[in-house]
Amino acid sequence: MHGHLFLIPTPLGGDDLRHVLPDAVFETVSRLDTFAVEELRTARRFLSAAGLKGRIDSLELYELNEHSTAQDAERCLKPLLEGKDVGLLSEAGLPAVADPGAALVRLAHEHDIEVIPLTGPSSLMLALMSSGMNGQNFAFNGYLPVKPQQRKESLRKLERLSVQTGQTQILIETPYRNDAMLADMLEVCKDTTRICIAADITLPTQYIRTRTVAMWKKSPVTVGKRPCVFIISA
Repeated sequence: MHGHLFLIPTPLGGDDLRHVLPDAVFETVSRLDTFAVEELRTARRFLSAAGLKGRIDSLELYELNEHSTAQDAERCLKPLLEGKDVGLLSEAGLPAVADPGAALVRLAHEHDIEVIPLTGPSSLMLALMSSGMNGQNFAFNGYLPVKPQQRKESLRKLERLSVQTGQTQILIETPYRNDAMLADMLEVCKDTTRICIAADITLPTQYIRTRTVAMWKKSPVTVGKRPCVFIISA
């Protein structure tokens, strides 16, 4: 008998776990002793706060991140094949969404292992539902190119796509490039295009605003080095 792979959500930041995670998450975590995690230190801190304080040293933790190889994912799969239940943790939010944990989920399906997603916060969906933009036709584009000219061209393409199809375009950026991303949006997008900035979602410092490019130019903001989701709708 194979084990089950539990997809365990984590907070988007802050320390009040019960504010964003349902009891079922804590109940599941309490009975697991094997986890695939994106970063060991962050995972230990979360698991301790989630009720495993005093048991951390006895847990079996496998690291699976953007630097991991296919062999690393196979190692994470091994306890599942041996019949152990395993929890998959992302650094923040939902595992396997814009997250290297997707490699383990794919392997689980290939080996007919049951995958059980648990409810938790998704910065992408929370931003979309708060934006006032089209929630029936949208696309998540992940990270755009780092080089400014390529990034600007990608923004132009996304804006054109939104004009042609009505599709809402969702993207994210590395926090230290947030303000460069916003500056590029305001430079290349039309004044009538709407942009939503959703930063620090679920935190006391949460900031979510949707305005046209023209309005953002009149009332500029600094996002800073905060987790942020950007949304474009032409």
